[in-house]
Amino acid sequence: MKTTSLAHMAVKHGYNHLAEALYLSSGADLTKPVSFYALINERCNVKCRYCKFWRLPEYKPEMTIEQWQTALLSIRAFVGTYSINFSGGEPFLKPGFLDLMDFCRKNGIHSGVTTNGSTLNRKNAARLVETQPFNLNISCDAPSAELHDYLRGYPSLFERLVNGIRYVRDARDKAGLNFPIVIKTTVNAKNFRLLPEMVKWTQEVGATALNLQPLDRWTPETYDELWIEESDWPELERVQNTLIALKRAGEPIMNSETVINQMVKHFREEKAPPEAMPCRVGMRDFFIRTNGDVQTCFYFPVIGNLTQQSAEQIWRGPAARDIRKETIACQKLCLHTCLSQKTLRDKVKMGLILLRGR
Repeated sequence: MKTTSLAHMAVKHGYNHLAEALYLSSGADLTKPVSFYALINERCNVKCRYCKFWRLPEYKPEMTIEQWQTALLSIRAFVGTYSINFSGGEPFLKPGFLDLMDFCRKNGIHSGVTTNGSTLNRKNAARLVETQPFNLNISCDAPSAELHDYLRGYPSLFERLVNGIRYVRDARDKAGLNFPIVIKTTVNAKNFRLLPEMVKWTQEVGATALNLQPLDRWTPETYDELWIEESDWPELERVQNTLIALKRAGEPIMNSETVINQMVKHFREEKAPPEAMPCRVGMRDFFIRTNGDVQTCFYFPVIGNLTQQSAEQIWRGPAARDIRKETIACQKLCLHTCLSQKTLRDKVKMGLILLRGR
């Protein structure tokens, strides 16, 4: 990852930090989105016990690659150079997805991807590296095959993703690149005791950092099996403390201490504490659905559609203005990696972790 790229992003986040403060104090809206997420498809080839996508009776319509290209250029015309993370479903199942990543490279858009790792064979790993991604996120929920494959509902997935990391590292090193590989772990009742071990495993497997996301209640299993219940809250608090100690010791954990400290509160289903208020996603996030719908938060209504409007029209439109007011007042405690509140200082610390690259 280039220092200049992160520095450029830091300037944008610094500007928006000031714009957010102005909006909160006066209502003057000079904000622009700085965090971009794209759901490229809903189709997935694994059956995670806490995910609903593979259970859907039908999928939402998907924009074509050409429509995605138009949408991405519309965003660039509005905000300049930016970084966007593609996810799914499983993005690699989308025909032409790697061509879209390469389109981003050729047009000055920093693109990253979150994958379950099932399709990271040598060919796809080499092709991904050719697109010079800003980052690669790989979902892994345990440092062993038995539990990971159980939670993901896909035998041999753990072996595939471990091999995939090696293929990407080999191709990355051969190309002389240094983008980060981040392990994303969904925290649940089955794996929370193993989180300190996940920090060690992340480094052993050759990844850059670990990013933790407590699960939300989407599926029957998240109610019946995977939610961390009251009897385990004291142990989860001990794990929290261990993770904070590891982070302070320099271990590559991307989550801020504030977020780590709120995991027990999340499973208690408490409201957001004062230090997490007001919610700022309405002033910074731009979340694109498969069909071009845009949201600032997936708990709130759509604010526009990129097949019908430009990114600037959507952000400056009345729906977005209304949602900004509503999200500021929201008291939901969100620990999703795309929604959790990050201060400017938190973002700087995350950038320093990513600069380690390897």
